[in-house]
Amino acid sequence: MSLALAAGGLARGQAPDGADWPQWRGPDRSGRSIETDLLDAWPDGGPELNWRTEGLGAGFGSLAVARDRVFLQYRVGNRSAVGALDMAGGRLLWSRALGPMRNNDRGPGPRGTPTVDGDRVYALTENGDLVALATADGAIIWSRNILEDFGGRNIDWLISESPLVDESRVYVTPGGRDAGIVALDKATGETVWAAAGLSDRAGYASLILEDVGGVPTLMTMTSRAGVGVRAADGHIMWRYDGAANRTANIATPVFHDDRVFFSSSYGGGGALVRMVNEGGVVRAEEVYRTRAMENHHGGLVYVDGYLYGFHNSILTCLDFDTGERIWRNRSVGKGSVIYADGHLYVLSEDNEVALVEASPEGYVEKGRFEIEDRGLSSWAHPVVSHGTLYIRNQGTVAAYDIRAR
Repeated sequence: MSLALAAGGLARGQAPDGADWPQWRGPDRSGRSIETDLLDAWPDGGPELNWRTEGLGAGFGSLAVARDRVFLQYRVGNRSAVGALDMAGGRLLWSRALGPMRNNDRGPGPRGTPTVDGDRVYALTENGDLVALATADGAIIWSRNILEDFGGRNIDWLISESPLVDESRVYVTPGGRDAGIVALDKATGETVWAAAGLSDRAGYASLILEDVGGVPTLMTMTSRAGVGVRAADGHIMWRYDGAANRTANIATPVFHDDRVFFSSSYGGGGALVRMVNEGGVVRAEEVYRTRAMENHHGGLVYVDGYLYGFHNSILTCLDFDTGERIWRNRSVGKGSVIYADGHLYVLSEDNEVALVEASPEGYVEKGRFEIEDRGLSSWAHPVVSHGTLYIRNQGTVAAYDIRAR
């Protein structure tokens, strides 16, 4: 593996202050960072580059930042792999090859983001290999293939899920018969339950876990519908197909105040669903549907009563309660979005990054810069952690200093 490092403002071994981003879409999977005291605007050419690591291998997944390390999945030869970089300098600390790498018309390599939980990191490959590794050195603690073990079939553009870890369990969506979602013991990998009655093939979304009136509830988009499953035992409590399509349901659901927003492209649209605990079983009903938000792959964030995300290729602000479109702007073109310290960080799949005010008053851009074209779409969501903006583009990871001076 060839690695090229570009040193920046931080000395090796020095990590900036701030908060970890230990999994897909941040600490609570909402796409929001709790970082503060960040730059309110970027200089021409973008914020200062701390370091850049190249030559890591192909992959579309985002990054996890925890325990002074940056974790990611990528291709190593014909294998799907997980690796850890030094947060302060970008040096590769370890790399662990897992199962076979897969390829298709969109490009080779893994699509998922690792999940860091204490001294372990969990990863799911594009081929269905679910692995628990030691964060210290990448030693494999346990592994199993969720497609083989639960009778699932890989999906057209390959498994893209990031495993969800909570307390003693890890949750994934094999999409098998009576095993659309499963819970495994995170210490051993043994099966705790499989969701009997849920046989949908997997979508491309990742699970969220939220408390609904005292009932911990797993939610995701399968290949056919939004679903709600009781985390305690896998009981399927509701399903909703109003925002799903039959091509690719990708966006992670957005939860707030016992309501969940689903969205998809390919004509799916968006919808808000309200949930109520009725004797330990959560029931769901539609609040509204909207054609003003067809989110493809870039995700949505909730901020102070409003949703921000790309309606196909147009950055859009919606009123969360009503679905009313507040504003729209072409911005950087179709891409992904996260939130930190009053701003949206948007990354175009065509290699542009922008800082935008998160405000219902209108689109206000506070800076923009380009990243190098690596020949495939930039689908890895950006990360804000420890005063740093991380951008992963295929085999390159770049870390930019966004702390206010």
